Parts: sequence; structure tokens; C-alpha cells
Amino acid sequence: MEFFATAAIPTSVSELQRRLTIATLPSWCASIDNVLSDEGSRGEIYCLWGKFRVHREEIRDGVRFSLPGCPNALQWTVTTGQQPEPRHIVIHLTINHTEHDKDFVDSNRLFVADWKAGSRRTGAGCWGWRTTAAECQRYLCSDPDCTCLRNH
Repeated sequence: MEFFATAAIPTSVSELQRRLTIATLPSWCASIDNVLSDEGSRGEIYCLWGKFRVHREEIRDGVRFSLPGCPNALQWTVTTGQQPEPRHIVIHLTINHTEHDKDFVDSNRLFVADWKAGSRRTGAGCWGWRTTAAECQRYLCSDPDCTCLRNH
């Protein structure tokens, strides 16, 4: 099964790969409660499905995360720069089943929705290269809760 979401986030592949790490997962997705360990490309998280090992891999146009111990072979990617909306990020989650029980399907939808919401919140903020308020205003989304300007 596959689940998708898109979010309008002004970013580049290199910025996305730099900022989207195992350590930062809880700030990007409310369904990921905390990081239990982080060793760069491997770690352990606690999320809405419980405790899992997580792997991180940089791929063309973004980052892939997988839960190698998950009985559903769950993985998700966060990519950017693709047509028809190159200024959007795409969140794409897959599992190795064509059907599943409603509760699990709903939890996958929630996970992707949490990524979309978190991406808007986290991705809209300062990416570290905007050095003036004018640059921030130029690149920020219209989210009134955006905190980027507080960093300058």
C-alpha cells in the first residue's frame, strides 16, 4: 500500500538532506515521540506503532527512512524538486501489503498527515542560510505561527 502527501516548502535537496536527520525526526512528525538512539544513518525511535530501529539513507532528491524490523516493511521518503511542483516536498510511505486492517491503514494516513503538518511547521522556519529579516520574509510561507524571524 502507498500513502502520499505534499507540502509547499521552499527548500533544496541539499537543505532537506542536511536538516532531515534521525535526531530531528520528532520535530518533523508528531507521530514520532522520541529518538532513543542516533548513530547517524541508524538509530532507534519510539513512534505511534511502538519501538523500532530506523535507518536513514540519502537518495536522489531527498531522504529515505525505513523500519527494518517492521513486519510491514514500512518505509517513507521525503523528496523535493520534482514536477509538477518542484517547490513542494513529497512524503511517500509504503508497506508490503496490498490490503491491511482499517486501524493500521488509518495510522499510516495519520503518520503521513503528521509529516505534512510537521513539514509545514519545521520546514517553513529558518534553514540557517537566511541571514536577514528581508530574506526570511521573501522565502517564508504565510504561516502566522512561523518562528523564523525570532532567530534573527
